[in-house]
Amino acid sequence: MSATNKPQKISIGFHGGQTVHARVDTEDLAKLRQALGSTGGWHEIDAEDGTLVLDLTRIDYLLVDHAEHRVGF
Repeated sequence: MSATNKPQKISIGFHGGQTVHARVDTEDLAKLRQALGSTGGWHEIDAEDGTLVLDLTRIDYLLVDHAEHRVGF
């Protein structure tokens, strides 16, 4: 798997304070970002742990973690 197709860790924050964490590939992340710019509705993305079905009108933020994962201190 190339570095560009490497799953990225994201956090999706919803109204009321709930947060969902997932690892998604770059294609699904791009589709989610495009969908967030639309008027709302439901959007489905495939994450490593399963499929997320999101109500776009309830999302407050999307955080994409760009930090390298490291082992140790």
